[in-house]
Amino acid sequence: MISRRVSYQTMIGNVRIGGDAPVVVQSMTNTDTADVAATVQQIIQLAEAGSELVRITVNNEAAAKAVPSIHEKLLQQNCTTPLVGDFHYNGHRLLQAVPEMAQALAKYRINPGNVGFGEKQDMQFAQMVEIACANNKPIRIGVNWGSMDNALLAKLMDENAALPEPKEADVVAREALVVSALQNAALAESVGMRKENILLSAKVSRVQDLISVYRNLASRCQYALHLGLTEAGMGSKGIVASSAALAVLLQEGIGDTIRISLTPEPNGDRTREVIVAQELLQTMGIRNFAPLVIACPGCGRTTSTYFQELADEIQTYLRARMPHWAKQYRGAEAMNVAVMGCIVNGPGESKHAHIGISLPGTGESPVAPVFEDGVKVATLRGDGIAEEFKARLEAYVARRFGNQAA
Repeated sequence: MISRRVSYQTMIGNVRIGGDAPVVVQSMTNTDTADVAATVQQIIQLAEAGSELVRITVNNEAAAKAVPSIHEKLLQQNCTTPLVGDFHYNGHRLLQAVPEMAQALAKYRINPGNVGFGEKQDMQFAQMVEIACANNKPIRIGVNWGSMDNALLAKLMDENAALPEPKEADVVAREALVVSALQNAALAESVGMRKENILLSAKVSRVQDLISVYRNLASRCQYALHLGLTEAGMGSKGIVASSAALAVLLQEGIGDTIRISLTPEPNGDRTREVIVAQELLQTMGIRNFAPLVIACPGCGRTTSTYFQELADEIQTYLRARMPHWAKQYRGAEAMNVAVMGCIVNGPGESKHAHIGISLPGTGESPVAPVFEDGVKVATLRGDGIAEEFKARLEAYVARRFGNQAA
């Protein structure tokens, strides 16, 4: 069991964050927030996929005025997923101008690097915190490699240059991120924000930098931390980079909320970042969300694509059935299901799973043994294997988990 880092705990809407609470999955819309219908639709999609917090851009007055309507329409559709407002440059003005938006949001994300410049920086940051306090809303102080506090960075660079042995510029830049987060957290407390209502993030786009920054940040505070590799990229690159960075930190007990910041394919499914975050937590043994399929990669013994198609079909089926099972069968989300392609590892892997099927490889007898809890219970044949295996899955879940109230 991974030992969690001790941190302050708070509630964001109906979601508990920090301390011994589960690591929470967050996502973000990419719709124009002023487009209420499109934003509501995407939030519901993200929530149904399993996102426990959804962040929305609040970048202008039209977006700010849309937030209460978005919140109301979500409640009308029984969606209670907390909304996080993402503010840059003009957040202090928008929160003052549209108080109903400030109330509808469950949390404010403030970027110290662009909340204001010069003498206005601390003043405008303080204004946002005061509004958060008045509405009893937590804040995330989110510093970012791409929008750093340039005055602070310049100051630390000057101090570093005066050292007998100056550190490399990247080291100083990483320190600037940590210092910015901590200084602004202290400022927020001085304005009246409770410690437990402050979350911090310090995002960069390179794996080793992210690990270094968060290790440093975690060693110097007890605030809850939000993890994410910013600008992770598209497809497999984004998934691999995010997983490599976050897995190291999560293994060390660092991180209370996570987001996988994938660049979607053109017209791609935004929910993919939610599924990747869930699967990262589940494969690490930190949380369970839906049964996972164990499947072999295939080789010369599995020249047919049938087992690949069946593995994909069963994984899709399990994820679709999980919302129903979650209401009736506690523990079903931790189930392992094997869909294997030949006799080499198929029977053995199927025996290790809760329920598994070993399909015939090239030249093997056209039968597919099914195992439940390590015992062979059936042999399937013919064209109806997929439907028969689904029926056995349903029966197994009801039998195995039916006596555990959800």
